Amino acid sequence: MKISLDWIQNYIDVDLPVSRLVEVLDNIGLLIEDWEEKNGDIILDVETYANRPDTLGHMGIARELAAALGLALKEQRLPLTETNENISDLIDVQIWDEDLCPRYCGMIVKNIKIGPSPEWLIKKIEAMELNPINNVVDVTNYVLFATAQPIHAFDLDKIAGRKIIIRRAKQGEKLLSLEAKDVDLTSEMLVIADEEKPVALAGVIGGENTAVSDSSQNVFIESAHFDPVSVRKTSKATGIQTDAAYRFERGADVSFPPKAARMAASLFSQFGGKVCKGIVDVYPKPRKIKTVMLRDHRVTSLLGVEIDNGFIEKTLADLGFQMENKQPGIWQVKIPHFRIDIEREADLVEEIARFYGYEKIPIQLPPLRSLEPILDPKKERIQTLRQLLFHYGFDEVVNFSFMDPEKEKKFTSDLDPIPIRNPISTKAAFLRTTLLGGLLENVAWNTNRGAEGVHIFEIGNIFHMDNETYNEHLRLSMVMTGSVGERHWKEKSKEGSFFHLKGTCEALMAQLRYGSFSFQEENHPHYQEGCSLVLHFKGEEIGCLGAVDQKILDAYLLKQEVWAAEINLSLLFEKQAQAFQFSAVVKYPSVNRDVSFVADNNVAFEKIREALEKLHLPYLEKFTLYDRFAGSSIPQDKVSLSFRFIFRRPDRTLQADEVDVFQEKIIDTLKARFHFQLREGGEN
Repeated sequence: MKISLDWIQNYIDVDLPVSRLVEVLDNIGLLIEDWEEKNGDIILDVETYANRPDTLGHMGIARELAAALGLALKEQRLPLTETNENISDLIDVQIWDEDLCPRYCGMIVKNIKIGPSPEWLIKKIEAMELNPINNVVDVTNYVLFATAQPIHAFDLDKIAGRKIIIRRAKQGEKLLSLEAKDVDLTSEMLVIADEEKPVALAGVIGGENTAVSDSSQNVFIESAHFDPVSVRKTSKATGIQTDAAYRFERGADVSFPPKAARMAASLFSQFGGKVCKGIVDVYPKPRKIKTVMLRDHRVTSLLGVEIDNGFIEKTLADLGFQMENKQPGIWQVKIPHFRIDIEREADLVEEIARFYGYEKIPIQLPPLRSLEPILDPKKERIQTLRQLLFHYGFDEVVNFSFMDPEKEKKFTSDLDPIPIRNPISTKAAFLRTTLLGGLLENVAWNTNRGAEGVHIFEIGNIFHMDNETYNEHLRLSMVMTGSVGERHWKEKSKEGSFFHLKGTCEALMAQLRYGSFSFQEENHPHYQEGCSLVLHFKGEEIGCLGAVDQKILDAYLLKQEVWAAEINLSLLFEKQAQAFQFSAVVKYPSVNRDVSFVADNNVAFEKIREALEKLHLPYLEKFTLYDRFAGSSIPQDKVSLSFRFIFRRPDRTLQADEVDVFQEKIIDTLKARFHFQLREGGEN
């Protein structure tokens, strides 16, 4: 934006060296890219911003300079002589599209003599690097560069029917522009039309048919406000870029059109024109003044320095803001329409900082406050689960929450699935009721690409409906098939098994300190009949595990055996875990006894554990099943079970005869309860 220092003098009395003037403008954010001396005037090239259309005119720049230098703006007098002829009898203005043209003003000047502009006007037009044309056109350019409000002058006698209609163009209409270019109009473009045809492209350019010429006598002055987006689209579509469009598309001041029209009419009257009485001002929906609350403590908080309230009030008042003091240190600020960039309190604080001086604000890093993270027991438990499952050879996956309706039926769950209104695919039309579907997809994808073993888990939500309400629950699912770990030359790889999965579940419960859990043999629709366990905790079912049912495997084209488990974490996490208990490391050695039995092959370890716990042996520290064997040396329908019992006293070393008593109790209990038989040489 070119700014003339002589022109600025029309609004404020500024007497500063150019270097000092440039410094002041730079300090308030109006950066001077370059300047030059031209015909005894100083022309400044000011960098303007898209959200500051008020600085696209000399009046706006002068307002900023006056606030920075503490100067008063000169009063602008607009004298004019009106005739007795009323403007409403000479022109009819109609707005047919209020969204694209919120306000339209106009004045009429008669008997104006078209000719060269006076010397002072020519000098100002040339300072803007424009060529003077005639006194009417030059005045419209003068008003634009003075106020940032574009105006246009029509030859009143060329307006058909003496009607001005602001409407959208009709498809197929054309306009011969002032550039002598035929413009093809579309229904998206706003035009100024008379009774017969378009006479101007709203906010962009006037038409040749109603242009002021040397023979014109009567002029209609247009001063309006047009929608920025509409002007921008029209300018881009037609390829016509004008100074008017440049300002309108950034958002002109909706309150200023009447003043701009009066300013032009006043100048025309100085050239001998007669101004008709009154002004046309069509403003169907007047815009309300925007208000923003400003607090002095917020100014201090954002800038890091205390600023005197008197300075705040004077600065904002000088910039055109109206302030009402609600209580000490709190103001309700009315935002003038020309400041479209002010939306919130922080914007007002920025205005204060600009004129206070950024160089006065101390450079100081704000104190860093270290806040203790909020502990989330749920997240901590989930992280514990992840670490344990990684240790047991499982990899984590994250799947989509969608499910194929056909595959969902294979799980025969008692949960009512939730359909998706606009699914991305017919094969993803339901929200999942189990995590197993996605995990089995992963197994199929990996095994089809040569993976010898797949051991994965997922922690995520499942969804279902219950009495027309939507529910979601956090679940953990594990799936394993094939070998565990990579092949090794020294030892054979182990196959994933039901016992590996069950042991993982036991370790999981123990790690989370849920001690009183148990497994019970129950059939489940996801698993093969007779090959599934249900995990109970404090009398409630919280999970299940087993061999995935063949009809489900067939849906995923899986031929190999797959073991899976699913635990309801939402239900489990609601339970109270056991508190940590400290116990000192026992100083005395343990006594280990290994005992082997021949037992029925359908005896569950869970039953054995329950029976031994009921003995309440005081020094039985723990026991484990370390071997299970069935073969030709063992009778049919029988199995060999080898246990290791570990005994320890905290206060002294146990004697062998004491341990013998405990061992006999264990053997007698297992014989009586499960008909166990000692294997030959089964005691050690």
